[in-house]
Amino acid sequence: MRDSVVRLSEVEICNFKNVRHGKIVFSNRRKEFRANVLGLYGQNGSGKTALIEALDLLKTLLQGKSVGMETVNYINVDADFATLKYGFHVHTPLGDYEAQYEFSLRKARGTSFHNIDTPDNPDEGLQKAEIFDECLSYSFTGEGVSARKSILIDTHTDEVFLPAAKYSLLIGGGKQEETDLLVAKKLAAATSCSFVFSKELLETVRGKKSQHGADDEFMRHLTLLENLAVYGNRELFVIKTRESGLISLHSLPLILKYEGERSSAFGTLYMTLHKPFDIPKESASLVKDIISGMNVVLQQIVPGLTIGMIEFGEHLTQQGTLAVSVQMVSHKNGKDIPLEYESEGIKKIISILQLLIVVYNEPSITVAVDELDSGIFEYLLGEVLRIISEKGKGQLIFTSHNLRPLETLDRGFIAFTTTNPDNRYIRMTNIKDSNNLRDFYYRDIMLGEQNEEVYKPTNNAEIALAFREAME
Repeated sequence: MRDSVVRLSEVEICNFKNVRHGKIVFSNRRKEFRANVLGLYGQNGSGKTALIEALDLLKTLLQGKSVGMETVNYINVDADFATLKYGFHVHTPLGDYEAQYEFSLRKARGTSFHNIDTPDNPDEGLQKAEIFDECLSYSFTGEGVSARKSILIDTHTDEVFLPAAKYSLLIGGGKQEETDLLVAKKLAAATSCSFVFSKELLETVRGKKSQHGADDEFMRHLTLLENLAVYGNRELFVIKTRESGLISLHSLPLILKYEGERSSAFGTLYMTLHKPFDIPKESASLVKDIISGMNVVLQQIVPGLTIGMIEFGEHLTQQGTLAVSVQMVSHKNGKDIPLEYESEGIKKIISILQLLIVVYNEPSITVAVDELDSGIFEYLLGEVLRIISEKGKGQLIFTSHNLRPLETLDRGFIAFTTTNPDNRYIRMTNIKDSNNLRDFYYRDIMLGEQNEEVYKPTNNAEIALAFREAME
């Protein structure tokens, strides 16, 4: 566990998918909890998945990777560009930061090997999303130091970045470095990457550390950049419905962040369920350790159930490395059966369980899950979320259609979508401590007592008529 803790404090979305504007503050303002949980509820098509996609986009950019070609379709059809803002609270040995990272997306022309733009066919170029106008700012409070919010890096300029004083401190006045970074900035735009978190910029700033020695201001800037980069690479996990869909295709994505005495790992291990699959020999003991830790919790969540890995022997791969052929099994009532034959809900729990364990135990981890309730028994879902919210340490963000958590979580952990695209996310108001939030939500769906409508009414008679007319 590292000394620093990074946590998302808020997200603001403009012209992204069906959200013209929406803002969510993640903290529970009613009570103090070590864990930070947010469940987002609402009608189908009302912006729940947009939040998860926005977090996935953040992770990609903090990693210095290119956003997918599909991202261009996330820009609202009525807008020229989308803007996303993310707030962070960053606790470090130097002090505490309140940071904000902002960027915009616009449509740009791109090409592929199969679809090359030519003068004869100017419209054949592919559309992609270009990242532009990035801005990273922060305020800082440390021992004997208090700095008001100011901009650290602003790419809205023909130069490398502004402000000039921050550029001088972080980069210096070298002409070659300026040229190299200008090229890197153009390359980031061309490849749909972040320039602020690009390898070129981060390595250039790191290279100046020896020159600045113990300069407090330089170290504050570098510490923030390093912590956000580590957070994106190792501590922010986004699980979209795509991962859940793989389970139906006989593949189990085991999403993990593991730190043991002998080794560590983070990322996703894709396990084939309908037949044995290969894993590197050196990874076999690591996977066993991860499964052993998961089983401690799994047999409490699903009484008597554990999972295991059967090894069928070693062999050389085409690359000349040693691999082990393995198959995943479940163990219950004294018998092993292939994990393939367990229910979708069991597989879903296994897929994300290791991350839930980490959320419970580590403060600097954020896990965002779209449709967390998919396939999971509602009572179990409510109890697991209650335990994490009351006794955990990390940050869990989820969307769900199952309303059981509204009865088990503190209402400060719950937000709702609205039918208003200009104000997509709200917290319920005028709720008494004696109110059941689930009943209160149902009542608001019917009576509309909030300032914003949370459900666009449907007419049962018209639905029934539509069913009949569809066959005529």
